[in-house]
Amino acid sequence: MDNYYYAALPGIDQEEMVWLEELTKKFDDDTRKKFLFLYQSRRKDPQTILITCLLGLIGPNGIHRFLLDQILIGILYVVTLGFCFIGTIIDAINYRRLTWEYNKQVSLEVAAMLSRTWTDR
Repeated sequence: MDNYYYAALPGIDQEEMVWLEELTKKFDDDTRKKFLFLYQSRRKDPQTILITCLLGLIGPNGIHRFLLDQILIGILYVVTLGFCFIGTIIDAINYRRLTWEYNKQVSLEVAAMLSRTWTDR
């Protein structure tokens, strides 16, 4: 499988692409395709996180935290108006880092799941 499949992911940057290539280098082509399918279905686009974060400045705060599976912080943002909008502004600045941390965790979970099934064969 060619590495350009990873480049087709929306909003992917060089660091994430290198991470995915390194993570899946021991997988065969079929397992890599399964990884890409599962990862793509669970991965969050940085632009979506930014847009939902900015919506918190004019509407409900914390939507982006719910999308990143940070439910307790999301509830805290809703109750405190995004820590009086300061937390929302900081998250809007750091949206790429927040998304990268989530996507990295997702990639590790998917790779672990596939490597378990791959070694069970």
